Amino acid sequence: MLNYLIVFFISMVPLIELRGAIPYAIGMGLPIVPSYIIAIIGNMLPVPIIYLFARKVLIWGKDKPCIGKFFTFCLEKGEKGGKKLQEKAGRGLFLALLLFVGIPLPGTGAWTGTLAASLLDMDFKSSVIAVMLGVILAGIIMGIASAGVFGAAGALFA
Repeated sequence: MLNYLIVFFISMVPLIELRGAIPYAIGMGLPIVPSYIIAIIGNMLPVPIIYLFARKVLIWGKDKPCIGKFFTFCLEKGEKGGKKLQEKAGRGLFLALLLFVGIPLPGTGAWTGTLAASLLDMDFKSSVIAVMLGVILAGIIMGIASAGVFGAAGALFA
């Protein structure tokens, strides 16, 4: 039970997210299906909060003394990247967001994807669905990759 709770919390951590939770679960020998479901729920839990409030917090903090430069940087970077993504994706923005979240590379998880969707003014429902499908895709990729790595390591050292 404790290991499932750890999987849940790992999947909520920015930058680590489900990409770290799935390998942890497989490495601990937990059954993949319950671990996968728990990791998806943990990874998706912050998404509505990020979508609804991250942009507002960044705008609020951009003129504050200690945090203003960083918040302004985040806003400008997000808006610039979002516009570039939107220009390239055109009407395929939903698919672009899904793939952005789904390809498990550093900095491309649900947190970043949701913030980008918010800055691009994508509608809430489309954003959440694209991010969720991306999280599911990333989980499948990480599950396959982790099973292969741990399976190979087990065979090597057994």
